[in-house]
Amino acid sequence: MHDLEQPRGLSDGPRLGLALGSGAARGWAHIGVIRALKREGIHPDIISGCSIGAFVGAAEATGEFEKLATWVERLTWQSVVSLLDVSLKGGLIKGDRLIDYFEREIATLDFDELQLPFGCVATELQTGREIWLKEGSVARAVRASIALPGLFTPVVEKDRVLVDGGLVNPVPVSLCRAMGADIVIAVDLGSDIVGRAKRRLPHGKKPAVEPSAERSWAERLLDRFGLNGKDSEDDELSMLDVLNTSINIMQVRIARSRLAGEPADVLIAPRVGQVGPMDYHRAKETIAEGEAAVARMMPAIRYALGHEGGGHDA
Repeated sequence: MHDLEQPRGLSDGPRLGLALGSGAARGWAHIGVIRALKREGIHPDIISGCSIGAFVGAAEATGEFEKLATWVERLTWQSVVSLLDVSLKGGLIKGDRLIDYFEREIATLDFDELQLPFGCVATELQTGREIWLKEGSVARAVRASIALPGLFTPVVEKDRVLVDGGLVNPVPVSLCRAMGADIVIAVDLGSDIVGRAKRRLPHGKKPAVEPSAERSWAERLLDRFGLNGKDSEDDELSMLDVLNTSINIMQVRIARSRLAGEPADVLIAPRVGQVGPMDYHRAKETIAEGEAAVARMMPAIRYALGHEGGGHDA
């Protein structure tokens, strides 16, 4: 359904796919993207997602998008921490509490019960193969897709160990097209996360907020368990810095390579590089940037849908 004025059925004209990329807490921008598209009367016929994109995409496919958005906008870092269960076996967090909530409140359905065709991407750890999840429990598939190595514990499914799909296909345009999309709008959350210089205050100038408030809850959690990796005050790189930056570089390079060979018709790139990977409590600003990114790309979206002249008869 992608008419700019009236929703259209699946058999009505070319089918519109929405491919939602990986990006941890930056993924709340997907909520802003979907909201902004809906305000323009643009509704996808097919959704694919990777990692946090699978999390948000599943909510849209199950019809629980607004419930998820309301919950996300109310998150504080304290409430995020309360959902996490420290493991240190295969990952810092088991993720059971988060997925239990997600399955209970958002994704109670199997794939064949969804309102829209939906699929998500995971990675088979033993072989490095890209796995497309389109059957069985939606919540279970999402849990596999978000299993970021080192952070969330992997999912064992039919003798396969599955981890985050961002290792192989961070912006799953290929899955969207394989599911039958004729036109694909993709959302890439990594366009501005690599190479950003750290902002430093001039010597002697006090920060606007207390340092403890500036630091993410993830850094404080690592401090608590002695995992921050800092040997002294002069050592600027923590374990979290190294892991996060390494994953960012890897996923940006993979995403650029995949998108070059499997381009979307429209690529939306929210500028969310300032949001840390575990800053899930910063939803309002992240969602707002998702909406702004759609506004910047509306001419291209209209053109792709055949509305470059202002009409609505694609």
